[in-house]
Amino acid sequence: MTPRQALNDALDAHGVTPAQFSELMIRLLDHGVLCRDESKKEAELYDRYLQIPELVEDYLSVLQVRLHHERRFYSLRLFPPGAEIPGQADPDEGINAGLRNRLGQQEVALVLVLRAEYDKALREGQVDEQGQVTLPMEALNLASKNLLGRPLPEGRTEREALFRRMRQLRLIRGAGEAGLDDGEAWLTIRPDITGLVTDAVLATLIGQEDDSPCT
Repeated sequence: MTPRQALNDALDAHGVTPAQFSELMIRLLDHGVLCRDESKKEAELYDRYLQIPELVEDYLSVLQVRLHHERRFYSLRLFPPGAEIPGQADPDEGINAGLRNRLGQQEVALVLVLRAEYDKALREGQVDEQGQVTLPMEALNLASKNLLGRPLPEGRTEREALFRRMRQLRLIRGAGEAGLDDGEAWLTIRPDITGLVTDAVLATLIGQEDDSPCT
């Protein structure tokens, strides 16, 4: 029996067709992340993964790609070869190494600020039943100034691309193009942010803010 035949037989035993398996794998490898509450299609694919988790992970292991299943928030995220998965990150790296390699400097900076704001809201009990946090754009801009010493990009094109990337990574909701210039517009930080930035680097950021001289 060939490997393909063995895979097809295993899929058939779980009620999944080869075409459905292919659709799931292509989506995962193309996007790198899948959240059940993002859309009807992602809910369908997430539920399909639950039917065949071992087959999906065996397939990915051949590529040396690892999958992190965040059961609390019904999400799947892929990590490339050499990257540390959440819960096993080296504190010296701060932000997941695999993610850092795929993001630009401004994108990494925004991820750090989003993580800090999420942690702040978590401490204050301002988290909804889905583990999400909402805050106005103006608060995010202020947090960027306080933590990193610079505001969010002022150029509209640059800002649009930055927030589009955060939505693609399933780290935020909202912050669409129509609201980027509105300081009163709100965005939602998704709980997956906690798996991408370590507590160590977050503590360092907060410590830097506390130690900064008053102006």
